[in-house]
Amino acid sequence: MNQKYRCALVIVNTLAIVLFANTPAAQSTDDLEKGLAIAIEAEKRDLGWLDSEVTLYMVLRNKQGKESTRSIRQSSLEIPEAGYGDRSLVVFDSPKDVEGTALLSHTKTLKPDDQWLFLPALKRVKRISSKNKSGPFVGSEFAYEDLLSQEIEKYSYKWLRDEELNGQRFFVVESTPQYKNSGYSKLVMWLDQIEYRVHKTDYYDRKNSLLKTLTHLGYNKYLDQYWRADQLRMVNHQTGKSTDLFFNDWAFQTGQQNAKFTPARLKRAR
Repeated sequence: MNQKYRCALVIVNTLAIVLFANTPAAQSTDDLEKGLAIAIEAEKRDLGWLDSEVTLYMVLRNKQGKESTRSIRQSSLEIPEAGYGDRSLVVFDSPKDVEGTALLSHTKTLKPDDQWLFLPALKRVKRISSKNKSGPFVGSEFAYEDLLSQEIEKYSYKWLRDEELNGQRFFVVESTPQYKNSGYSKLVMWLDQIEYRVHKTDYYDRKNSLLKTLTHLGYNKYLDQYWRADQLRMVNHQTGKSTDLFFNDWAFQTGQQNAKFTPARLKRAR
């Protein structure tokens, strides 16, 4: 992660030495520089947590408001090697029909990400095709690609504006996926100007229509540095469905190892 940060910083410094007149092209370049600089600062503030564990409670809600729930555990591992992002393991504990289902994700920066799904009923590990990462994860409003870490190199950035909401100042930044087969044409994020935390993200589909909105609620700080939300709410504007994730019992730097995050271990993830 530190190497990636340094590479991105070089990009910003290189762009910064190019001088333009006060033209629309110059303004556009300034907006790109500022968008990238904001993204780099947000990532820099979240480096060094090493690994984490958390329990989640998922609430799926259909258009009529009927709810179903899931109990989940998630483990994550920070990867410092350039070209790679974080690794995560999601395991379902309940209800019975999904108990033992596990998703392993290996995020990469420029190459296709790797994801594997273990389905207990089939007793086999299934590799998720890069073409299918825009599909819904276990019927939720979160897509497979939403569960990958958001590495800087996977997007291009543009600052759109500064905005004030409820007395708080935000950067509004547009990010465009640079990897193939994304289900999104762009994302628009609201980051607060003090801690650089994402508070809201609008997702636009491939036709550039607003698809979903993700809201981060109830931030808390851990290890005197790392901010995590207590709740994520994803609302699908096109279907009327929504999914809430509630996070409990965060633990960091627990000594997790790479061996836990391999496809061969998925069948024993329980």
